[in-house]
Amino acid sequence: MSSEVLPIFRLEAHELSDAIEAALLKCESGVADSETINTLFRAMHTIKGSAGLFGLDDVVAFAHVLETALVRLRDGTAAMSPDLVSNLLACRDHLDSLIECAVGESVLSPAAREVGKQLLADLQAHVGTIAVRADTKAVTPAHAAPAAGSECWHISVRYMPDTLRNGMDPLAALMFLSTFGEIRALEVLDDALPTYEEFDPEACYLGFECRFATGADRARIESTFEFVRDDSILTILPPCSRVADYVKLIQELPESEARLGEILVKCGSITQIELDAALAEQRRAATVRPLGEILVERQVVAPVVVEAAVDKQRATAEARSRDQRTIRVDSEKIELLLNLVGELVVEGAQAKHLAQRTQNPPMQESAARLSRLVEQVRDHSLKLRMMPIGATFARFSRIVRDSARELGKQIALETRGDETELDKTLIEQITDPLTHLVRNSIDHGIEAADVRAARGKSAQGVIRLNAYHDSGSVVIEISDDGGGLDRARILSKAVERGLVAAGASPSDREIDALIFAPGFSTASQVTNLSGRGVGMDVVKRNVMNLRGSIDIESTPGAGTTMRIRLPLTLAIIDGFLVRVANSSFVLPLGMVEECVEAEQAEKMFAEGRRFIDLRGQVLPCVRLREHFSLHGRAGRRESVVVVKAMGQRVGLLVEELLGEYQTVIKPLASVFQNVRGLGGSTILADGAIALILDLPALLQHCKAGFQPPFSHTSPSSTSDVRRVVAAVH
Repeated sequence: MSSEVLPIFRLEAHELSDAIEAALLKCESGVADSETINTLFRAMHTIKGSAGLFGLDDVVAFAHVLETALVRLRDGTAAMSPDLVSNLLACRDHLDSLIECAVGESVLSPAAREVGKQLLADLQAHVGTIAVRADTKAVTPAHAAPAAGSECWHISVRYMPDTLRNGMDPLAALMFLSTFGEIRALEVLDDALPTYEEFDPEACYLGFECRFATGADRARIESTFEFVRDDSILTILPPCSRVADYVKLIQELPESEARLGEILVKCGSITQIELDAALAEQRRAATVRPLGEILVERQVVAPVVVEAAVDKQRATAEARSRDQRTIRVDSEKIELLLNLVGELVVEGAQAKHLAQRTQNPPMQESAARLSRLVEQVRDHSLKLRMMPIGATFARFSRIVRDSARELGKQIALETRGDETELDKTLIEQITDPLTHLVRNSIDHGIEAADVRAARGKSAQGVIRLNAYHDSGSVVIEISDDGGGLDRARILSKAVERGLVAAGASPSDREIDALIFAPGFSTASQVTNLSGRGVGMDVVKRNVMNLRGSIDIESTPGAGTTMRIRLPLTLAIIDGFLVRVANSSFVLPLGMVEECVEAEQAEKMFAEGRRFIDLRGQVLPCVRLREHFSLHGRAGRRESVVVVKAMGQRVGLLVEELLGEYQTVIKPLASVFQNVRGLGGSTILADGAIALILDLPALLQHCKAGFQPPFSHTSPSSTSDVRRVVAAVH
């Protein structure tokens, strides 16, 4: 049982740990309000409780001390400070290590244990001494004895006339109260005494109000009046401090589907007898009355406690509703599903193709319906793997904070587009490149505070992460307001290393691209963050492996923006199928704007000009037959497919338009990974192979000068796309 459930505990514990980190960073930014502190406490309390269920004593013991410290912050007996935040963040990291060791059944090293002890010692220096639990499974009492001078319980008793006849002594209850508390004040109630003529010597007309100081709970006090419960009207009101305790206890109750009365009984604010009496009154009422209203009217519970119980009930219902809407599924199962959907798409396309060849209308109609259903299955299956990138962005708050403190800089992180969705596989693979780019911005981009002041900037630098959709792709921007790229220094280093010929005058764009050269670095000294020349070439390679591109935009003195463009998914896309010579190509449909006749383009190409006039705008054009060195029978006429990527529009001259096509992406063999402008392959309905064009890479290459995509002198490349098709077959 534990082996099956422990991974779930680990996952949920780390999610709670991430929430703790986010809340602590929020506190450090100056937002240490009660809601944030309560979020910290609830997360820590949940981790401790869940760890206790599995007997993870080390986790429980450490979390208990942290939880107690958070209680003191919540109660105001300790104050949040930057040093305390740093200490709590380090404690949170150590708690993660304890969880990993406990789940993996490994032993924490002696050095790590000493680190944990020192962290707790530092924590107690901030919030006061905390007794570490010797028995991690012990239960903390719900109520502690009241401190001197604290407010007292208020007990009000109205005896019924038959109390004496039933053999009950009203004074016995008062005498018993004195055995476990102190009666601070007592007032006898005689307002029910009748006139002399109506007085019955065997009847009881008295009552009393008293202030009672005790460390006992409500149930213990009520048990004193157990024998006279049916012969009296009893009201027990807690002290004001105890009302706050009840509210706190209600908030800390585990999430469960409990009714209002059950919540109040569990926290001890009312007893079961008082609940039963209120429920009986609710049933007798002619109209339905809320239970909370009846309890308040009977003066057995304070209104604020009822409100807290109602809020708890509502929060539990919302949490249960969220849990019922979501389930955890192993990523391997989703991968298997998507692979099967991909095969279904291919088979569906072939079925539609065969139906069209039969010229059988019922079969064609059935194939069309099947195609629509397959498309819906495909779309919904792909959404299973789409995740908002906000969770990834949130990780960088800690990285920016710790790295800035290490370098003695003041840096704030701003994020936008957190809700932008991206394929889970892409998110996992892009995290490391993003981390490297953010660290570079911290180390190389943002200047020291004195340098920024000399340049008229604020002492605090800003790093911005932004994500948005554009033309069927996702764009992630990492920008800073630092000093920008030092192009003179980059060029000098490039000449020194032989990357650029001495005396050459490359463009700013070409100079910027030099930072992606393997081993290239302009850092004068090596730091923990950068300076070894390892990373930027890996960043670019990783992005290119994801069929993406990376672009640099830098302004001296104003900052730098790294712009990564990625496909929405690596599995299936909507494509636009075209044919050139004897080869088929797929263009991502989201990047296709329109198709126009190519009469003007043919004339321009004949004159050596590679652009056309498209409604008064200059449109650069690429003839795919020439670009890929294709040979074969030419089509009767050409068309221009206008595509847009990376903010640029280009016309692609093709010979046949075949329409929209659901495209299952198949990777190219490793020997063809470096072929520029190709992003994969797919199987067509007739079993033939079509190549998927990587339009951002193709456009970037064309912008550099419309050079042929293959080097004929390179032994690892080929000059004929038909050989790529043959290899895929």
